[in-house]
Amino acid sequence: MGACFSSASDAPAGAAAERRPSKEDGKRRRGGGASPEGASKSAVAAAPVRVEFGYERDFEARYEVGRLLGHGQFGYTFAATERQSGDRVAVKRIDKSKMTRPVAVEDVKREVKILKALKGHENIVHFYNAFEDDSYVYIVMELCEGGELLDRILAKKNSRYSEKDAAVVVRQMLKVAAECHLRGLVHRDMKPENFLFKSNKEDSPLKATDFGLSDFIKPGKKFHDIVGSAYYVAPEVLKRRSGPESDVWSIGVITYILLCGRRPFWDKTEDGIFKEVLRNKPDFRKRPWSSISLGAKDFVKRLLVKNPRARLTAAQALSHPWVREGGEASEIPVDISVLSNMRQFVKYSRFKQFALRALASTLNEEELADLKDQFDAIDIDKSGSISIEEMRHALAKDLPWRLKGPRVLEIIQAIDSNTDGLVDFKEFVAATLHIHQMAELDSERWGVRCQAAFSKFDLDGDGYITPEELRMMQHTGLKGSIEPLLEEADIDKDGRISLSEFRKLLRTASMSNVPSPRGPPPNPQAL
Repeated sequence: MGACFSSASDAPAGAAAERRPSKEDGKRRRGGGASPEGASKSAVAAAPVRVEFGYERDFEARYEVGRLLGHGQFGYTFAATERQSGDRVAVKRIDKSKMTRPVAVEDVKREVKILKALKGHENIVHFYNAFEDDSYVYIVMELCEGGELLDRILAKKNSRYSEKDAAVVVRQMLKVAAECHLRGLVHRDMKPENFLFKSNKEDSPLKATDFGLSDFIKPGKKFHDIVGSAYYVAPEVLKRRSGPESDVWSIGVITYILLCGRRPFWDKTEDGIFKEVLRNKPDFRKRPWSSISLGAKDFVKRLLVKNPRARLTAAQALSHPWVREGGEASEIPVDISVLSNMRQFVKYSRFKQFALRALASTLNEEELADLKDQFDAIDIDKSGSISIEEMRHALAKDLPWRLKGPRVLEIIQAIDSNTDGLVDFKEFVAATLHIHQMAELDSERWGVRCQAAFSKFDLDGDGYITPEELRMMQHTGLKGSIEPLLEEADIDKDGRISLSEFRKLLRTASMSNVPSPRGPPPNPQAL
């Protein structure tokens, strides 16, 4: 269903149906830009050497290999049976003789490391162990016998899913993406071929299987290489500045296909597909979109936003009314962007923090639904407020930025406007707003919100916030010297803050008042 253009360690482990080889095999990663780990991705081929991974070496004594399930550029996937228990598994066998470059060795090590990190998630194929001998590496995983998601799509009438069935499938893919992103991982190749059903049952769970292109990414960094499959690739990937948001775009493409049986971006050539992705919007006018619910269309549109900063996150998407129908809020994981926003809030000036609190007060209950889900996910004891222990527990889930001790307290103190030592929902919203989404998805509504927030400071309604008005607000907690607050937002230096300057303040962070986190963030690959 999509051309591939990068490389990794081959066929989906856990595959239950033979992988359909194509002329595109082996072309899944386009060069030219380095990945976050550095330039080793494009290392010159080295002379063959004996490759040792340090994995256990008793594979043949423990497993009996059965039928071939699939194959790829570097090896084969087989069904196998554990000799002692009789349990059936899938085994990806990777040929060491083809690992002529250091990058090929690192790809295998990284894939095993990723599978270990994701072990135990209900929608990710279970990893059992990795073995090696002189000739091969063996990755032993859960055997999924329900076939590819792609096959089930093609088997449906008109290659379409019902909305209810599509929502169930999409929810499971979003859970995989959200889990990856919390662990500092980006999948980078979300497509129907990389999802298998555990069994042939209609209600079988869906499992993500192929993490050969997945990679760790440090907070704030971007990937600079073009990776993935043509029909599902995000615009920012083609622009060589991609991150976790690209997985959400791919799920948006899959959802479009599930609902209408067609691809949102299509052309006869790969370059033509890329131009469509970069320039055009999906078509929601042709049949069957007229018979598809407004909620489903809204969901797909919010995932296929070309600006990655304005796109829903995976966890946000799980809170969307269409995809969560029949699902429980408890199933929604903590959103890595919410944790990031709270960390950023600490660095903002006092005035910007107050401006964000004013902006937060303009949102209604429906617009706050995703943040309410996030608040509930962090508020473990359901007391209606977040304690320092609950905040510490939530921030610890963000593996690339594990925070302990004083940093957690610092975040609580910055968000806790009434200084009671707890974070209530109103305080939480101010610190976790997705400003870029609000500003770019609906510019007219954004303007109305900014005006309403601005009016809370512009007490006389003359269109400006003056030093006198800021002093009058000191009883609300806006304490300290007024001049630094005014200076930050007063871009034209006329001694007052206009609505335009106020809007710019909301969209830009001032980091002058608070030092950066102590030392660099930990390398997620070392965790």
